[in-house]
Amino acid sequence: MSGHNKWSTIKRKKGALDAKRSKIFSKIIKDITISVKESGADPDGNPRLRLAISNAKGASMPKETIQRAINKGADKDAAALHETTYEGKGPHGIAIFVEATTDNLQRTVSNIRAHFNKHGGELGTNGSLAYLFDRKGVFVIPKGTLVQDEFEMEIIDAGAEDISVDDETFTVTTAMEDFGSMMKKIEAMDIEPESASLQRIPKTYVTLEVDQTRKALKLIDILEEDEDVGNVFHNLQISDEMADLL
Repeated sequence: MSGHNKWSTIKRKKGALDAKRSKIFSKIIKDITISVKESGADPDGNPRLRLAISNAKGASMPKETIQRAINKGADKDAAALHETTYEGKGPHGIAIFVEATTDNLQRTVSNIRAHFNKHGGELGTNGSLAYLFDRKGVFVIPKGTLVQDEFEMEIIDAGAEDISVDDETFTVTTAMEDFGSMMKKIEAMDIEPESASLQRIPKTYVTLEVDQTRKALKLIDILEEDEDVGNVFHNLQISDEMADLL
């Protein structure tokens, strides 16, 4: 899979996701809230909300927290949230695409620009790097009791373009237009995904030396830690050999 997914897998194995659980919850809560504001509080009539709730369950978010986020989205007096994106070059020319949700656009762009400047990058204009990525549906599914061959056959028939496997999960990639139908297939199979999202997968990759990779990943990590940032995508290739050196 992409360097982004590879690095996400490395961090999951190192337990970093547990350390950042409150940050993950914050991002999911924003997604639930904005989904409700867009299309209402009924998951049956709001596919985006249904997906956000599924991601919340995959992250073991308590039901009460999910409900509070729904209630916040339904509150007309709550602060408006805006979805926005940023594109820039990281250290040694890697392409970085940032997706954010914010109640203050001026604060967010100022913070994002500062992150890039401080860590050897440069924030660009919207549209300057988007062409380097394809939008794909990405589903992370716990292995559980699933039989790999049977599962893969079902998922391929449903439109999976790629399936990667590690010790704990299947990662299934689909075309963007097949995202909804794949979600329905997974629901029909009574599977609760760990996460399901539209991601930006790089068309080509950049390979750097170890020290250069560390510097690039430092900026990526700082961006991911920003309170307003939901996702960070990049075209840095991280091989298994490189991962062992990081």
